[in-house]
Amino acid sequence: MKRSSTKRPSTGDTAAVGGTTAADGAGRGAPQGELADRLEAHRTELTGYCYRMLGSAFEAEDAVQETMVRAWRSYDRFEGRASLRSWLYRIATNVCLDLLKGSRRRARPMDLTSPSSVDTPVGTGLPEATWIGPVPDERVLASAGDPAETAVARESIRLAFIAALQRLAPRQRAVLILREVLSWSASEVAELLDSSVASVNSALQRARATLAASGDTADEPPRPLDDAQQVLLQRYVDAFERFDMDALTALLHEDSTLSMPPYELWLRGRDDILKWLLGPGCGCEGSHLVPVTANGRPAFGQYRADGEPWAIQVIETADGRITALQSFLDTERLFPLFGLPLRYGGQVTEGAVTEGAVTEGAVASPGASPGEGRPAGSRSAPSP
Repeated sequence: MKRSSTKRPSTGDTAAVGGTTAADGAGRGAPQGELADRLEAHRTELTGYCYRMLGSAFEAEDAVQETMVRAWRSYDRFEGRASLRSWLYRIATNVCLDLLKGSRRRARPMDLTSPSSVDTPVGTGLPEATWIGPVPDERVLASAGDPAETAVARESIRLAFIAALQRLAPRQRAVLILREVLSWSASEVAELLDSSVASVNSALQRARATLAASGDTADEPPRPLDDAQQVLLQRYVDAFERFDMDALTALLHEDSTLSMPPYELWLRGRDDILKWLLGPGCGCEGSHLVPVTANGRPAFGQYRADGEPWAIQVIETADGRITALQSFLDTERLFPLFGLPLRYGGQVTEGAVTEGAVTEGAVASPGASPGEGRPAGSRSAPSP
């Protein structure tokens, strides 16, 4: 799957690294291709780190690309006293801290307002920089590794935890991620931040206290989806695609939530969610759901009956019920990120498009703004 803004530095493609070549000193002591491969080997874990720091998959990929460029340009000054991995994390941390200077923290709708009612006006969408955004698992999670570490990594990209991280001051955020998620020692983090062990331990204590007050931590890694959860998801897809409210009633927790960034409006309670689907959200009838994975959770690309992409749904479950439907409506950017076509015209497998699934001319041109090319009024009543 082609990445939109993360072209790696490689031999013969100096534009990707700011025009730097071996003659400039970049990569001195290592062949260009070898250096590019060594840097690229760390891209996924660095993207996961930057995503936790920034709360946006797109900002994270931009931050990692900037990290690669800086590493490529300054590799001749890398003395090898620390590992290449530690050096790259130092660069990535500095990039993220620079990006976070003066920026507003990202959040979820429930972090900003009280629950709405079905009759609450939708209002206008807020800027993209307001929201925590979803990320495909494969962009931020290593495909192989220790199962326990993988479980912790999956839990630490959960949307609620990412939102909780944004409550921390940027340096506290970096300390907590490095210490609690990546299991770095206090001395390693102190060296990375040009700080002291005492300062790192103090920052970690403050960060833990803030997370505890928010009510969300990543201390209990989730178990892999078992047979019962798989059946629950299958029943959800069947009920949603048939728009069977009785079947959905049996699947939703009574205190389940529905949110729809970029709108502030969000709902709490099964009854209000079902009323929404039968009212403002009635246009979802006939939708197709294509499975993907996002933020360590099951997710779906939702297409309307006419084949129009409508949302990336990220699903939370607990105790045999669905507890959260999180629908992200920025389809022009999110569907390509998840490897989904911008028009449903047939069978689509997870992360890939089968032959004939993309309707000719349906893919938006690069740089298209949200809503460009949609039927007039198609967002007048946003729905999950």
